[in-house]
Amino acid sequence: MRVLVTGGAGFIGSHYTRMLLRDTDAYVTILDKLTYAGNLANVGDLIGDPRLRFRKGDIDDRTILDDLMPGIDTVVHFAAESHVDRSIENGGAFVRTNVLGTQRLLDAAVAHGARTFVHVSTDEVYGSIAEGSWTETSPLLPNSPYSASKAASDLLALACHRTHGLDVRVTRSSNNYGPMQFPEKVIPLFITRLMAGDQVPLYGDGRNVRDWLHVEDHCQGIELVRTKGRPGEIYNIGGGTELSNRELTGLLLDAFAAGWSSVRRVPDRRGHDLRYSVDCGKARDELGYRPRFDLTSGLASTIQWYRDNADWWRKGLVA
Repeated sequence: MRVLVTGGAGFIGSHYTRMLLRDTDAYVTILDKLTYAGNLANVGDLIGDPRLRFRKGDIDDRTILDDLMPGIDTVVHFAAESHVDRSIENGGAFVRTNVLGTQRLLDAAVAHGARTFVHVSTDEVYGSIAEGSWTETSPLLPNSPYSASKAASDLLALACHRTHGLDVRVTRSSNNYGPMQFPEKVIPLFITRLMAGDQVPLYGDGRNVRDWLHVEDHCQGIELVRTKGRPGEIYNIGGGTELSNRELTGLLLDAFAAGWSSVRRVPDRRGHDLRYSVDCGKARDELGYRPRFDLTSGLASTIQWYRDNADWWRKGLVA
């Protein structure tokens, strides 16, 4: 089996690549543009593996895709611009990569006879939900340029299944955390700020609620979708632990024996969704998906990773 992993040097893609090489006999090709969030060091120890090939490049470059795609059985598509704040400042970059890049990748997959295309998306495409949880049939109501671009890419992927018969499977996950996450996202940002003795920025009143998913549980879910999922179907993948941003902040402060004086209140994000929550019943019942990491142990091991790898994160610490 030959798998093309786009964005395979990024946070989630590198964990997934590592899992494939460890747990399967797959030959893996990584295509990654190595933007600020893609880091070759994330897979540096794997580069000598004879089953791994790395190519620096853009999913929007058809020449590169035509070179890499022949012989590929499965595409697992992580490559995306993914930070909401950056999308608010420059939505065009998100449309180019997440929408146009995905379409280019789908076209190449069809042209070169790839069998399966796993499109990795986000729960943010559903918008905000006051109570209950989204199912895979919930309407798409994205509220940021990022989530709108991901919703568009979901629809393009599913349309490719219906139009061209490509075996497309879509995953929508909740908020990820874990080792090697670029420190613009809240958990690594707060960890690295607290390690440096700096204040952490808390949006608004901190009431916004997210469901937290360890990256290795996410990769487990993606692999179940790849191996057991049905063509043309969507699968929600969640962690099962909902916390307000204020509650999450409290846990991280406690981990560093820091008080609330280490928190700096900042104006709320424009269009900030209040609550995300996914119903994972379909993935559980059809695929046997179960998250294995509880937040307490997952956060502890994540914090320890950042303690042990200061050289990695100091190069990417954002203001």
